[in-house]
Amino acid sequence: MKKNIIPYLTKRFLRFDSEQPFIFLSALLAFLGISLGVMVLLVAMALMNGFDNEFRKKLTIMNYPLTIVPKFYGAVNDDLLIDLEAKFPHLRFSPYVQSSVMVRSGSKLEGGYLFGVNFKDEVEVNSVLKEAIGSTEVPKFHVVIGKTLKDDFNIFIDDRLMYVFTKLEPGGLSVTPKIKRFKIKGVFDSGLTAYDKAYSYTTLASLQAMMHIPSTQYDGIHIYSDTPHSDILKIKNILPVGVSIKGWWEDNVNFFAALELEKASLFIVLMLIILIASINIISSLLMTVMNRRGEIALLLALGTTKIEIKKTFLYLGVTIGISGIIAGVIFGMSTIWVLGTFEIISLPKDVYPTSTLPLDLSLKDFTLIVVGAFGIVIASSYYPAKKASEVDVLTVLRNE
Repeated sequence: MKKNIIPYLTKRFLRFDSEQPFIFLSALLAFLGISLGVMVLLVAMALMNGFDNEFRKKLTIMNYPLTIVPKFYGAVNDDLLIDLEAKFPHLRFSPYVQSSVMVRSGSKLEGGYLFGVNFKDEVEVNSVLKEAIGSTEVPKFHVVIGKTLKDDFNIFIDDRLMYVFTKLEPGGLSVTPKIKRFKIKGVFDSGLTAYDKAYSYTTLASLQAMMHIPSTQYDGIHIYSDTPHSDILKIKNILPVGVSIKGWWEDNVNFFAALELEKASLFIVLMLIILIASINIISSLLMTVMNRRGEIALLLALGTTKIEIKKTFLYLGVTIGISGIIAGVIFGMSTIWVLGTFEIISLPKDVYPTSTLPLDLSLKDFTLIVVGAFGIVIASSYYPAKKASEVDVLTVLRNE
């Protein structure tokens, strides 16, 4: 019987007491607060991870996993491309030429970049472009533009766009910018407004002709890799002195550092909800101790040890806390499933990289939330449990 005293007392102290309803109410509020805190934390972390992954995916596509660039003119050429393709057959390569341009339609003007690419190679490294044109042949001096640019200029397939190149050429007694009209062949939609407005693609031969670049010379080579962080090291070892290679993450370090800081800040702020809820555990247990002083003193007088009394109140707080954590996990995972399965909330696609809520709860975040909440519950239960074990038997029984 002695060994069952702790579970028995825990159940007894958890019951609703009509004479002291505020004790039960305080415990209920602690349960609800912890449940709400855990649920909100799970959903918030899933959303942060989801947006982080979406941005990474979009930026990887539009910035390309790896890019080889020359340190001086002429360093990136056909010889380098053939050498790379032979040494890294598992990677996909797309040489390109680029120029900064001004795009004009009527009275509207927009700055951006025009890429000259071999479309058969480019669709292998750029899934956005592949989705836009597929295996469609893009003729010379035709262009594929972004959806945002198309909408802003109110233009359509087969319309013509004027491209004003920043490179100047002599003409009589002055220098004038190069101007060329390109026919719109297709429209891509990356989901990121900045890229859809600034990037345009034409054939490699078209831009080489406009820029007077030999057909064997390129401004760089885009590379698709499933493991860019390891492949960049392998490629670096065989590159000649005149070229360098960079990963997509090198141009976005500050952006993702800001996202990580925002995620950590949100985690700490929302964890305060659980911390505040745990105050109700402390107050509930302390009120129970004060209300049950006579019973505790009697139990101690009958042979119950102080350790058993301490364990009883510790189990009491842990029971309230773990119940709240379990309920929060159930509600949180259910909310994540509902939001991920049904299109309840739509996001403006011109602001976010996706129109639906991206949700991705990592095992690491789930573990941190549950372990953190459990740690707060244990810490909150310890002090009332300690006070319960320090009840003065003689004083209490004499007064009672």
